[in-house]
Amino acid sequence: MLQRSTERLDIDLLVLPETNLILIASVIEPLRGANRIAGSELYRWRLLTPDGTPVPTTSHIAIPAEGTFRATTEETPLFVLASYNWRRSATPALKMQLSQAARYRTIIAGIESGTWLLAEASLLDGLPATVHWEDYEDFALAYPEVRAVKDRFVIDGKRLTTSGSLPTVDLMLEVIRQRQGYSLALEVSRLFRYEQPSFHADEMLSAASAGLRAHDSRVTQAVHLMEEHIEQPLILARLARRVGVSARHLQDLFQQSIGAPPHVHYLALRLNTARRKVIETTASFADIAAATGFNSASAFARSYRASFSESPSETRRRLRRRIIPSAPS
Repeated sequence: MLQRSTERLDIDLLVLPETNLILIASVIEPLRGANRIAGSELYRWRLLTPDGTPVPTTSHIAIPAEGTFRATTEETPLFVLASYNWRRSATPALKMQLSQAARYRTIIAGIESGTWLLAEASLLDGLPATVHWEDYEDFALAYPEVRAVKDRFVIDGKRLTTSGSLPTVDLMLEVIRQRQGYSLALEVSRLFRYEQPSFHADEMLSAASAGLRAHDSRVTQAVHLMEEHIEQPLILARLARRVGVSARHLQDLFQQSIGAPPHVHYLALRLNTARRKVIETTASFADIAAATGFNSASAFARSYRASFSESPSETRRRLRRRIIPSAPS
């Protein structure tokens, strides 16, 4: 699941009663966004409930089920989603089913209060795990065999845990990054970008959001400069000088803040801009290369293929077929 791949990934979601709608969307929407942006079905999900009936959410909107969760020999990753009153669902039967499923599932994830269910089923013993910040102390006391940590999400081998809805978006972007690369993860993060200039006007906003968010104002400033200089990219030394730090310090800040060095983020911004031009315009690839800071069409094509696993012409042919209606006969 967490290796570079262009193969479709199927995921089962076990949704428990009184789960927040936003928590369910936090898992599904980044995957939907990745499918939409890639123009292919990279991810498919299936919603399961303990008894196969629609499950009520905290918003009093029932989520329909595609099946009943059962312990089978399926290897499909399983995400356990829970928000409030999870103990009502933690029956001996469900805990046994989770333990049995863990023998075969390649990944089992505890999403928000789903972490408690995994701990109850002894699936986190000896492993680091995170929960909602309000529950941290209670969780640490209840399960001393689990290494409770205060992180947004934790990936440890076959176990994933998250501490809330937005951290779950972060986790799903990390899954996309590891499977399809930084460029697609960055582009998906744009779908969750919110800007309103009248709020906090002195705070610079960035495309590096929702899991690729810049926590340092100097990184935010550098990203804005990158976005303003797509056609003629700034070299690292000049970028750092504009921000007021050394090149080495800027590299460290990027790594600490968004988990990627400046050149990786800059290249992703340029490639994503180029990809939108490939799909949305009829411009030549040479013109697109020049508009996004590449020295030649061949250099652009090599970088594009390395990032998106296909050439610009293949992208254009594949996606144009889907969006351009056929001529009437």
